Amino acid sequence: MKNLLVAATAAMSLMASTAYADNLKIGASLPLTGGFSIAGEKHQLGYQLCVDMINERGGILGRQVDLIISDNRSDTATAINQYERFINVDGVEAVFGTFSSRLSFPVANILAKNGFVHPLPAGGALRIYTQGHKNIFYFQPNVAEYVGATLKGIIEDLIPEGEAPSTVAVVAADDFFANAVEAGLLGLEVTDPADGSLVADLAPGFLISTGIEVVYTEKWPEEGFNDWLNLANSIKRSGAELIVGLTASAEEAVQLTRALKTVGATPKLVYLSQGTQSEYLEGTGDAAEGVLVHTSWHKDVNFQSVLSGEAFSNSDFVAAYQAANGDVPDEDSAIPFAVCQGIEQAIIGAGSTDNAAMGEWLTARTKDAPVQTVLGRFHWDERGLPINKPYIMTQWNGGELQFVYPTDEFEGASKMTYPKGKF
Repeated sequence: MKNLLVAATAAMSLMASTAYADNLKIGASLPLTGGFSIAGEKHQLGYQLCVDMINERGGILGRQVDLIISDNRSDTATAINQYERFINVDGVEAVFGTFSSRLSFPVANILAKNGFVHPLPAGGALRIYTQGHKNIFYFQPNVAEYVGATLKGIIEDLIPEGEAPSTVAVVAADDFFANAVEAGLLGLEVTDPADGSLVADLAPGFLISTGIEVVYTEKWPEEGFNDWLNLANSIKRSGAELIVGLTASAEEAVQLTRALKTVGATPKLVYLSQGTQSEYLEGTGDAAEGVLVHTSWHKDVNFQSVLSGEAFSNSDFVAAYQAANGDVPDEDSAIPFAVCQGIEQAIIGAGSTDNAAMGEWLTARTKDAPVQTVLGRFHWDERGLPINKPYIMTQWNGGELQFVYPTDEFEGASKMTYPKGKF
């Protein structure tokens, strides 16, 4: 009898170990080549670092994590096909989101159809979250349509009365993300591309409500645009004291900044929607001085988070990233790291990789019981948008990206340089 009990116990132990011996597969389709490749490559570094650190700590629920990353070449159809392959061929149990609103919008439909939790690192267009999908969660402060609130705050809070820009030029890529930021700034209507129905009326717009006059607008095509000098000359001729450049990528931000320097533009204030990356500084040099760029993360904002059930600060992330990759991270690596933290916490919280249970756990987060990441704390509304999370506004000064706003939210905010003057 004793031998039978020992044998039975051994068999049960073998079955248990076998059940958890298989690795936990997580899939991510990223733009490692094509127009979004700079951000895509850094997203890969952020995801991989997080998974590596989790595996070093014993994995998730005792299972090592296999991260499957595919290059979607910045192409929508390829991204869709890759997520379908992850689910139907590779047998992933969870996914990490891709980069850009243009890719995330259709991917959201695929993941919703298959009942997967969809954690987005970069999908800031409001239209993504008004399709009625369940279990969609945005891991940035807010959608692109509301980014303008931070620029309005800068103008009203940091610039002395009577010295603010009186005119603005708004130029934008014809891109999901750029169009969304533009809509919020100019107070446009947001419609559902599927049926033309109204998603949101953003009037009067964050810029208009500050009393600034819009004197020039222009939109360039999503791909293949290279007439940067003519665009920069048109901006200069408008006499705009504030230049808003809503680029779809860091590469476009470099091209626009170079062109503005070439034509000798002299605005009081410049805000770009992209440009926190070191590649931007490398590509623009001293022309970057005084340029404002919004961001979800900054190395000096020391958010406190959790990794593998243990305290993990933003400074811990910076140190780990430097050790692994030899340089300081930017938001394009920090955001995906936060996504990975969120999914790890969801799996642990649900006690399994059942996506419905994971979604329920994430949906149940509150201000007092949030997901804790290197981007700070997250809980979401019914659309999947974060509640009460401010953007950070950064500025390039002396070859360093400093955070300058908000000034009362975190310690260590630097003084904003104003006016910018000549590029």
